[in-house]
Amino acid sequence: MSIQTVNPNTNKVVKSFEEMTEKTVDAKVAKAQIAFADWKETSYQQRADLLHKVATLMRAKKTALAKTITLEMGKLLAQAEGEIDLSANILDYYADNGEVFLADKVLDPEYGSAIIRNSPIGSLLGVMPWNFPFYQVVRFAAPNIMVGNTILLKHASNVPQCAAAIEELFEEAEAPKGLYTNLFISGKRASALVSDKRIKGVSLTGSEEAGASVAIEAGKHLKKVVLELGGNDAFIILEDADMAKIVEWAVVGRMNNNGQSCIASKRFIAVEAIADEFIQKFKDALSKLKLGNPMDPDTQLGPLSSEGAAEHLADQVNRSVEGGAKVLLGGKRADRKGAFMEPTILTDLKPDIAAYHEELFGPVASFYVVKDEQAAIDLANDSNFGLGGSIFTQDIERGKRIADQIDSGMLFINHPTWTQADFPFGGTKQSGFGRELSELGIHEFVNKKLIRVSGLNDPF
Repeated sequence: MSIQTVNPNTNKVVKSFEEMTEKTVDAKVAKAQIAFADWKETSYQQRADLLHKVATLMRAKKTALAKTITLEMGKLLAQAEGEIDLSANILDYYADNGEVFLADKVLDPEYGSAIIRNSPIGSLLGVMPWNFPFYQVVRFAAPNIMVGNTILLKHASNVPQCAAAIEELFEEAEAPKGLYTNLFISGKRASALVSDKRIKGVSLTGSEEAGASVAIEAGKHLKKVVLELGGNDAFIILEDADMAKIVEWAVVGRMNNNGQSCIASKRFIAVEAIADEFIQKFKDALSKLKLGNPMDPDTQLGPLSSEGAAEHLADQVNRSVEGGAKVLLGGKRADRKGAFMEPTILTDLKPDIAAYHEELFGPVASFYVVKDEQAAIDLANDSNFGLGGSIFTQDIERGKRIADQIDSGMLFINHPTWTQADFPFGGTKQSGFGRELSELGIHEFVNKKLIRVSGLNDPF
C-alpha cells in the first residue's frame, strides 16, 4: 500500500511513509491497552486539561497545520484554517461539557436507590477519511478521551502528514504514551484489526464499501461500531424562497471543500415556479468561480483530493451523460495540470442514470425541476442515502413540516447542512448509524452501568 503525500495541485509526490509492521502495530495496541488501565482512573478535570492543551496548541500552529491540509488534499487554505478552528472548538467543547454529559443519572426505584454510571470501555479504533483530516479525527477522539477510552487511529493514506501531526499535538500536550496512537496501515489491515480482543469498539467515516467491511468484522466479534458513510443531500427550493440568498448558499453548499463533503448539497430540487430563475443564476455563479492553486487566497475552487478522485468523478459524469443526462455547465476535467474538474451541473436525470443515486464527491451539482412541494419531498426521499438536507422557504412552519417528512439524519431550513460542536451529526439508511458531536456523540462508546442499592429486607 502507498502511504504518501501527493500534492493534488501538481500531482507530484512530496513525501512517502513506510507501512508499519505487524510487530509494531501489535506493540502499539498493547501500549494503548496499558494506557487505558491508567487513563480510566483519571478525573474528568485531568482529561479536560489535556483536551484544552491540545486545542491551544492547535490554534497556535493553525497556519502550519492548515498548509499541511492544503498540501495533502487540496482544500482552500482559508477553509483549512477554518477546519483547524473548528477542531480546536470541538476539543474545548468536550473539555468544558464532558463531565456534565457523563454525570450519573439518578433513578427513583420503589425501594432503595439506583444510578446509571457512564464508564469507559477500552481502546477504540478509528478509521478516518481525508476530506476533513483534522475535524473528522477530533470529533471521534475528543469525546472518547473525555470518557476515559484510548484511541488508535488509522487515517487515510493520502494525508499521512496530517495523521502524524495530530499524534504530535497529543505528544506535545504531554498525553500519556498510548492514549492517542497513529497507525500507518492499510484499510484491509484496519478491518482485520477489528478482530483483536484488545479493541473494544470502532468508528469509521468513509465509503459504503469500507463501512460494510468494518461492520462485518465488528458484528462477527460483537463490537460496537459507528458509521458515517456519505450522503446525497437534497437542497429544496420552494417558490417563496429568497432567491439572492439561495444562490449564495447553493454555491457554498455545493462547492465548500471543493465539493468533497459528505454533507454537501448535491441534489438541487426546485419547484417549477422559480426553477428557471434559480438555475440561470446558479449557473452564472458557478461559471465565475476561479480555479487555481488552493494556497492562493484568490482561488475559489481548488483540485480534488487526488488524480484518482478526479478520474472517478469524470467517469461518473460521462456515464451519466451516456445514460441520457444533460450537461448545463462544465462536464469535463479542467484544462490544467493537477486533479481538477470543471464546475458542473447535470440535469434530465432519471433513476437509471448514474448521477441519480451515486454520490458525486466533487464540484458537480444535480438539478431537478418538480411540480410542487410534495414532489420535492418524494424526490428528496428517493435516495439510498439519508445524511443531511436543506429546505429554503420564508414560511418556517412549512419548512419544519417538510423536514418532518424527509428521511434524513439532519435537516436545515434556510441554510445548507452544516456542522458544529453542539449539533449531533449522523444519518440513516446507507449513510450509516450512530451519532457524533453534541452530547449524543459522547455516549456511543460507554458502558451505561446500573448500580442498584437495596436494603437486605427489600422485596424483589
